[in-house]
Amino acid sequence: MQLFYYSEIDENSKSFFFDKEESQHIVKVLRKKQGDFLYVTNGKGLLFQTEITFASPKQCEVSILKYEHKSPRSYYLHLVVAPTKMNERYEWFLEKAVEIGVDEITPIICHHSERTMIKAERFEKIIHSAMKQSLQCYLPKLNPAISSMDFFKQLNDDSVKFIAHCQEDTKYLFSEKLSPFPKKIMVLIGPEGDFSSEEIKIALQKNFQPISLGDNRLRTETAGIVACDFVAICSNLK
Repeated sequence: MQLFYYSEIDENSKSFFFDKEESQHIVKVLRKKQGDFLYVTNGKGLLFQTEITFASPKQCEVSILKYEHKSPRSYYLHLVVAPTKMNERYEWFLEKAVEIGVDEITPIICHHSERTMIKAERFEKIIHSAMKQSLQCYLPKLNPAISSMDFFKQLNDDSVKFIAHCQEDTKYLFSEKLSPFPKKIMVLIGPEGDFSSEEIKIALQKNFQPISLGDNRLRTETAGIVACDFVAICSNLK
């Protein structure tokens, strides 16, 4: 099965055209032709079976034959992760987190962040591609980058909240804090230089629980993936 993405379709749609980039991929690269079937998601939980009615590399048209609603995961995971100095490392994190299972991602600019700008359009493309590759029908939400202080000021969330930092302090193994398993989870992960003492203090005041992701010191992007994997594994053990 190969999955395609088109955000504008819903239960009432009958047919639609892919844009030029996706049409060229379907017709020129995959060599699909009129009468071939394609599976398409709108990223909101709907999976459509479609048939190509016009196979043009400039504008490929499909008609919708049927659709089904896919149930979401049993949990909602929001990863708040500082951008890495090397952009490709954060892109790798995005790709793997989506494949494993994440619902929302917020790039957070911290006091020690070396990268303060992100390529949102590029990040969105990576998320779209990872969703299709892993055959998921829910598109994770990518929030605009935000400073740590603004993030804490605007925080109004009923998730169970965790922060992974490197300072010597009392911490709990993440897997232990996931029992009983919460339905909404937020994990905060800092930059290469870690969170500042002020950021950690404010996070604890905002009811973030300090956690350990293991004995080894991890890169930012690796910590994000390990946290994502912990949640996925523990969700199956509940």
